[in-house]
Amino acid sequence: MKEHTSLPGRDGHVGDTATIGIVTVSDRASTGAYEDEGGPAILGFLEEAVRSPAEVHYRCVPDEVDAIVEALTHLCDEVGCDVVVTTGGTGPAPRDVTPDATEAVLDRVLPGFGEQMRAVSLAYVPTAILSRQLGGVRGSSLVFNLPGRPKSIRETIDVIWKAVPYAVDLIGGAYLDMDDDVCNAFRPKDARRR
Repeated sequence: MKEHTSLPGRDGHVGDTATIGIVTVSDRASTGAYEDEGGPAILGFLEEAVRSPAEVHYRCVPDEVDAIVEALTHLCDEVGCDVVVTTGGTGPAPRDVTPDATEAVLDRVLPGFGEQMRAVSLAYVPTAILSRQLGGVRGSSLVFNLPGRPKSIRETIDVIWKAVPYAVDLIGGAYLDMDDDVCNAFRPKDARRR
């Protein structure tokens, strides 16, 4: 996956150009020993669901707190991402440190993200209770953790993203126009453009 991808936006969109970060956390993928599947799965969702133009920035880092913190702070503070989504490293194993690094960079935790992601995953696997996924805000960036497997990513992001555009509105980010047939995102009527 390229470090930078531009999504042109679709005819008739009413959104702003969004800046979105994707961070894959994987020891093997970061060394090239394994092909990252999580980052491309998130990009695939964005290509389908987001009608607005978007600049997507990608990083692949090892399961190391410092590397994750650096990637997240760079994408939020330097690149100015409206949304940063991580994939991988959310379980209970000693090398699963993505939630720890994420929490270290957040100004505020939004507990509903982790609660909802676990609820969605629990419908598919009983081990969802082992996930430590979370979400929150750093400055004007929304940051949240997704699981590492493409199937789990899609099951989760299809539900979670319904709250993302309005959350980004509330923290002062770009207006994300969504394809309602793919992701019917919620916004109060007075917050919608059309």
